Amino acid sequence: METRHLRYFIAVAEERHFGRAADRLRMAQPPLSQQIKQLEEQLGTLLFTRTTRKVELTPAGEMLLERGRRILEDLETLESDVTQVGTGVQGILRIGFAGSATYRLMPQIVREAKDKLPGVQLKVRGEMLTPQMVDGLEDHTLDVAILRPPVRSAGLELKFLEHDELVVALPDDSPLVAFETVSLEQLAGEQFISYPANSAVNEAFIDACRKAGFYPNVVQEARETSTLLSFVAAGTGVALIPTTTRTLSIRGTVFRELKDAPVVDLAMAWRGADTRPLVARFTELLQSVTQPIKER
Repeated sequence: METRHLRYFIAVAEERHFGRAADRLRMAQPPLSQQIKQLEEQLGTLLFTRTTRKVELTPAGEMLLERGRRILEDLETLESDVTQVGTGVQGILRIGFAGSATYRLMPQIVREAKDKLPGVQLKVRGEMLTPQMVDGLEDHTLDVAILRPPVRSAGLELKFLEHDELVVALPDDSPLVAFETVSLEQLAGEQFISYPANSAVNEAFIDACRKAGFYPNVVQEARETSTLLSFVAAGTGVALIPTTTRTLSIRGTVFRELKDAPVVDLAMAWRGADTRPLVARFTELLQSVTQPIKER
């Protein structure tokens, strides 16, 4: 059975008149009658009882009308859905966010996507480390990652979004709170709370301390920024974190800028072989949310 046969049949069934149905379909009546006859022969049953005055549906015709309408509606929906997926305005996108990007960028991106890509369903994972996200991209459990380079994977593409300076988080009773700006040398004798060793922020932090002439005394690691700041608030130590994380307010914690602050990058990563329009549309949306990158 071809879809055109269904359309012809439904027009006759709804009009209960071959002439009116032919007008509605913008075709002559004899070819329409012939098409309905061919459909009945194909199905091996009558769909209409015809008299000189009226056309009525048989029980088989009643069933075909009910289910035929649903089939045509499903086909129209399918056509629309395929078009939307093909143009990147519909589908599922699985996104991973670095810890600091979770607090500032993630809410903005979800809000923008809801407004500009209403047919796209975002499945978001926050507070992830770069190695986790690289693994997720490579094993296809993530489609896009907002991460902190470096990324050591030949199959991934990167688009740099922002530079982010590190600031120091201090307990509110620290003597260093009295300074508007703190140098790394002033932190040499402090105990530190840090991200895990494989974190890009941790690498920048360790490198900056070494350049300042000391190796930091790390007494506690924390994967989530909220946990790290809670340790700071408890007086366990101080921490160097991306400045964008200052939007996460933890009572008992004070932020101070660093002199000659180390800088970490933020980038969007995706599989180079993933050329879906949905990824391209998300890249455009992300650029509208993030600030233009400035050269250091």
